[in-house]
Amino acid sequence: MAFTDVLAFEIATLLLVAVTLTYVSLIGYFAMRRNDPEGLLHSLKSAAVPIGGLGFVAVFLGFWGEVVWPLPGSYNILFSDVYLLFGLVLVALAFVAYHGLRLQYAGLFALGAGAVTVVYGYSGYHLNLTKEPLEMLLLYSGFGLAAIAALPATIAVDRFLHHPTARSTFWTGAASAPAERSRGLGSRAVQRLAPVGAGDGPATSARFALPRYVSAMALAFPVFMFLAGIAAAVFLGSTVPSHLQSAP
Repeated sequence: MAFTDVLAFEIATLLLVAVTLTYVSLIGYFAMRRNDPEGLLHSLKSAAVPIGGLGFVAVFLGFWGEVVWPLPGSYNILFSDVYLLFGLVLVALAFVAYHGLRLQYAGLFALGAGAVTVVYGYSGYHLNLTKEPLEMLLLYSGFGLAAIAALPATIAVDRFLHHPTARSTFWTGAASAPAERSRGLGSRAVQRLAPVGAGDGPATSARFALPRYVSAMALAFPVFMFLAGIAAAVFLGSTVPSHLQSAP
């Protein structure tokens, strides 16, 4: 069987992953802004299907590239190493998202893989191991930083989903009325709390907003992932012509 260079296809999968994760993370962010844990869980479970599928493809091709790449050079090391890690992170993320488990453990895995990716990217650029060293550096840096940012983002999501009482700390806007005393019994029994607005008019509903540090953690991931997608598109544009011209 003739060897086939699948590098361009692998970069295309990176672009697909970047688009998918950017979209899903933004959907999740706005679900948190709406105080909608059910919507957040639904979007995570739905996204697990394409993320898991792309992850399995990356694991297969990454392992295949590590084992059978017959050509001299560094692509089987420089690219397949991190691509295999990339696939494993996607599979782990898809599994925990689909089953409603805590995302931060997949985020911790992503943190380690992201650090490795940044080191590989800098080393490949410094050693001039590709024909497009700058594009390769941007590609590795984008995905590496996005993976690193995945840990604080997943911690924020876990706290929102798995600590319902913590969601009340995200509320800002209208305050709650103090608990009224039971006049008949003279006790300190807690009565129903109702949001109060300005003056004695009808109660106004509270406004849900994320604290700045939570917003920063939640938004850093899609920002880096979006930049990684741009880098993947640029790298793919420079790779496809030569890939098609020299196909075996």
